[in-house]
Parts: sequence; C-alpha cells; structure tokens
Amino acid sequence: MNDGGTTFEELQTARLSLRRPAEADIDAIFAVHSDPETCSHNPSDALTRFEEAEALYRRWDDQWRRHGYGYWVVRRHGCDQQLGFCGVKPMELHGERVLNLFYRFAPSAWGQGFAGEAAGAVTGWASRHMPGLPLIARIRPANTASQRVALRAGLGRAQHLDTEGYDGFDWIYVAQPEHWATKGR
Repeated sequence: MNDGGTTFEELQTARLSLRRPAEADIDAIFAVHSDPETCSHNPSDALTRFEEAEALYRRWDDQWRRHGYGYWVVRRHGCDQQLGFCGVKPMELHGERVLNLFYRFAPSAWGQGFAGEAAGAVTGWASRHMPGLPLIARIRPANTASQRVALRAGLGRAQHLDTEGYDGFDWIYVAQPEHWATKGR
C-alpha cells in the first residue's frame, strides 16, 4: 500500500538536499549508525557489522516501495558527503497509527542546524502529504540536542503520551498537539 499516493523521493531546503537512499549509501548508513556517539541515547540502533547496514538499507528501501515515503539521505547542496538521515516511518503509539520522525546525523554535522533544518522539511512534508497521520518524535529524556531539534521542527512536548521505548523511557513530542489533547493517560 502506498499511503502517500505518490512517491516523494526528494526534498530541498535552503542548504540541504534530501533524497531517497540508494545502495551506494550503505557505507554512510554503517558509518553513522556504528559511531558510538550517534547511538549513545538509543543503543539498540547501533550497528557493529556492515551486514547490519545492508539489512537496514533493505528495510528502508522496502518502506519506500510499500508506502512511497521513508527516510531521506541528507546532504548539503552540491556536496556528495552524507550528513545523516531524516524521515518518517509508520508505527503505533498508544494504539493509534502515527508517523515517527527520525533524525540521525554524523557527529561532524552536529551543532550546525542541519538536523533541525532537515526535520523541519520532513515535518512540513508530513503535514502537507500525510495530514491524516499524526507526527510524533520519541526522544530519550537525556537527549537534549534531539529535543531542541524536535522543537525547531515544530513539535511540542506531550508529557501525557510518554511511554516505554526500545532503550528505556521515551518523551513524546507531537506536531499536532490538539489531536492528542484527549489521548494518552
């Protein structure tokens, strides 16, 4: 099923180009996800073998084929080097279907506003093309940098939706707080 009706393989911002991942990006997927710093708040996402990056790419590619959207590779305009990844995937939160906003960048790209810029583009895309699915971000309480990215992307804290995640307790940020006013506890 293609939830979006059309594939949206590229997004552009003032500084960034976001495009659908290709097999050539597996090296970057491994580099970013095997760096201990990038997965310090989500250790279950850490990769230790290249084969795991290949499998992760296949899952991302399958989501694109099934839904017409997914995670994008983020680069600066005119540069070949991948800065990281940002996108959405369908999941459930408290029994409701949602889109989970994901962003993970190489440490060399941190502190320059790239994650917030990419997350803002993806949030805008989701509100235009997937308005029926609420957008959320699951963030570990100690990950203040990720919290700032979510806020910059237009999401707000929804404490009543906080829940246990894969690596411990997750704080929930939402793009449509009015949708969630009566949900949760």
